[in-house]
Amino acid sequence: MQELLAAGINVYTTINVQHFESRADAVRQITGITVHETVPDSILDMADEIELVDLSPEDLRKRLAEGKVYTPERIETAAGNFFRVGNLTALREMALRLTAERVDHQLQDYMRVKQIAGPWKSGERLLVAVGPSPFSEQLIRWTRRMAYNLEAPWLAAYIETPAEVTAEQQKRLAANLALVRDLGGEVIVTAGTSVSDGLLRLARQRNVTQIVVGKPLRHPVQDWLRGGSLVDHLIRASGDIDIYVVTGDQPADAPRPRPPSDAPPAAWGRYLLAAGIIVAATVLNLLALPIISYQAAGLIELLAVLLIAIYIGRGPALLAAALSAVSWNFLFIEPRFTFQISRAEDVILFVLYFAIAIFTGNLTAKLRTQERQARRNADRTLALYTLAREIAGAVDMEQVLRLAVAQIGRVFDAEVAVLLPGPGGSAAVAHPAGTLALDDKAFSVGLWAVENGRPAGRFTDTLPLATVQFIPLKTAARTVGVIGIRTRQPERLSFDQQALLETFINQIALVIERELLDEAAEQSAMLQESERLYTTLLNSISHELRTPIAAITGAASSLLDAATSASEAARVELTHSIHSAAGRLNRLVENLLDMSRLESGRLQLKRDWCDVSEIIGVAVQKLQPELQRHPLTLVIAPHLPLIQADFVLLEQALVNLLDNASHYTPAGTPITITAGQQGATVVISVQDAGPGIPPDDLERIFDKFYRVSGTAAGGTGLGLSISRGLIEAHGGTLSADHVPGGGAEFILRLPVPAAPPPVPEAVT
Repeated sequence: MQELLAAGINVYTTINVQHFESRADAVRQITGITVHETVPDSILDMADEIELVDLSPEDLRKRLAEGKVYTPERIETAAGNFFRVGNLTALREMALRLTAERVDHQLQDYMRVKQIAGPWKSGERLLVAVGPSPFSEQLIRWTRRMAYNLEAPWLAAYIETPAEVTAEQQKRLAANLALVRDLGGEVIVTAGTSVSDGLLRLARQRNVTQIVVGKPLRHPVQDWLRGGSLVDHLIRASGDIDIYVVTGDQPADAPRPRPPSDAPPAAWGRYLLAAGIIVAATVLNLLALPIISYQAAGLIELLAVLLIAIYIGRGPALLAAALSAVSWNFLFIEPRFTFQISRAEDVILFVLYFAIAIFTGNLTAKLRTQERQARRNADRTLALYTLAREIAGAVDMEQVLRLAVAQIGRVFDAEVAVLLPGPGGSAAVAHPAGTLALDDKAFSVGLWAVENGRPAGRFTDTLPLATVQFIPLKTAARTVGVIGIRTRQPERLSFDQQALLETFINQIALVIERELLDEAAEQSAMLQESERLYTTLLNSISHELRTPIAAITGAASSLLDAATSASEAARVELTHSIHSAAGRLNRLVENLLDMSRLESGRLQLKRDWCDVSEIIGVAVQKLQPELQRHPLTLVIAPHLPLIQADFVLLEQALVNLLDNASHYTPAGTPITITAGQQGATVVISVQDAGPGIPPDDLERIFDKFYRVSGTAAGGTGLGLSISRGLIEAHGGTLSADHVPGGGAEFILRLPVPAAPPPVPEAVT
């Protein structure tokens, strides 16, 4: 259904009330039948409209008898079991209540939108304690129903305690937390030495008003030995927080609960080891008894108890304390080899020894457990810090993914694959940064995870037979890819490892989204700049093209006129106009071609030995019509060395400089061209007496399409940029400067190579 809705398809469906996940426990209690085909209640929350189809139990049993519900061979069995009148009446009430809750929510939403005075949310917040117990499913569903009725947010908390968790318990815990997410709850996992302290700490941090826990399963004597049950601790320390104790029928397939212990059955060898250490210490004391007192023997055995508590565990330490106390009394305290104690001080000493051994062993084991927890938390924090530091410093998507794959592979001892959506919304592709080669079957599972944004593959509910587990890289806005992971050990990751992996995934998803947004921003900036340049170029070229074309068209039309063609002077003037306009148009085309070649890197110089004075002369001759309005002065030093240059391109650079000087200076102002040598450099200067260039624009005038504010319209804004590009292609420089008294000076510097080879004399 979710896939259909995500595809934009409207869905109309019918569903019986017993198939909602939060009602499964109540249905089992009413009918005695466990309904396995359930859907999350979030489906109900997604519905735009709900219509109740109500039938009385009599009408429904009549339809059953008519064969409209089941096939004939199943009618009799169904009528005597699920379709009893009492069951149908209870399910009918449940359906009516469910619909009434929905209508009540709609009514309150309407009142809120219309600002009608009425009840508001009470501010309640529920917290349910979740663990690996099979009863946690019932607590979760009960809390969800209560939260829905109260219109309150709800959370599920798992407190990691020092007690070890078996693989089966980890699997059940993962299923319980997955149920919380399916029902719309928030999952919180935190570590603590006490479940009650952890729950109360979270409740106060998150402003929880009601805590939901399960009914105690241990015998009251066991709870008393452990200092009280979880419910007792919560009630005593909860303050203003309400405590709900929920119970119910045990699922038929649930194993009988066992009280938690410090060690699984397979770890009873640790108790044997502890007993062996006490035996060894006792034997050592017996051998040393001639030279030590019975008090020293007691201290030695007390030391053994502390060491057992540190390196083996709490349970073995308690056993060692009891054994050492008994052996010390029997073997060392007078009268020896009896359990009698003759002196009062020895009685006190024995009682204190037993109490000290018990309490110090228990305290030492507790500190050792806290140390292991702190080390585990520090390892997780370090792993997250390392990942965040490395991927935060990545410069591109390629580096981000390579660092992420390396970190996940190292922390979880796994092979990793990364699938990212293809360009333009095409099918996902495997990124080369991955270390896991995917076969066709695994790749198809990864594609499903990318398209649906949900976990799939190994250890999940979707395609669990796959060998790779795929976890989506999800952000608030979208799914940016999936991570495929295959651990080298066959067991699933422990719960804390799975939580750490999900944190890794979330962090990587955010960084990938950041890189995608950066790329999108760069592309947007490039598009904006391209659009701006396109508009500027179009405006400039359209103006520059229209002017010479209009001049050529007008002159050609006049030449075709019989009256004008009869005058020789008019024909000559019009011909010069056509020639001048064609030259201007040709320079425009050359500038555009030169700029295109410069930006594409395809400009190739045809170097040859060139005379600087000859290049200057050709450039001046080409711009003779434009320079007629300005007095031109040439100051060229004699005996300038030859340079190796592309004659045509260097001439084009000088033409652009002279054209700029003649175009942007008033008519009648002089232009001076100077050429000389300074060391190993030939310096050519083009100086005018115009308005000059503002200091802030001395470098910017070489940018494409840049115009100094207040200058006359015309030109493409490419001439100076092209000139600098051509000069720099020759290994030289082009700069601009002020002229004292007004005007601008463009200084062109070109390197002087070694002397050219001598010209061979002609043979006569």
